[in-house]
Amino acid sequence: MRGTVPAQKTTGAFVTLESTENAKVVGVKTAAAKTAEIHASDMRDGVMHMHALESLVLPAGKAVELKPGGHHVMLMGLAKTLGEGDAVTLVFTIEDAKGKRTPLEVRALVRPLGK
Repeated sequence: MRGTVPAQKTTGAFVTLESTENAKVVGVKTAAAKTAEIHASDMRDGVMHMHALESLVLPAGKAVELKPGGHHVMLMGLAKTLGEGDAVTLVFTIEDAKGKRTPLEVRALVRPLGK
């Protein structure tokens, strides 16, 4: 997770997720922002574009990295400025192959901008 500066209302969160069975992330929530979404980044005609995803596939036994420039969590409408050392709780909703949904709570530590 990246720190923010005063008046900044968005930031990204990064984590690696791994499931023991085929599953998918179908949502993410946090008290730190009004809206949290799983986003994808891709380069089109030399310009980086981001867009929200309905779900993110988690293949069994394979790590899926949410990182800058790729899939990530976008936090919009931040409740406060985030500083180095702060922790933000993210709650991912994981759906298994049978449609059962389970919350997965992750605490993301805020790192300095640019790191």
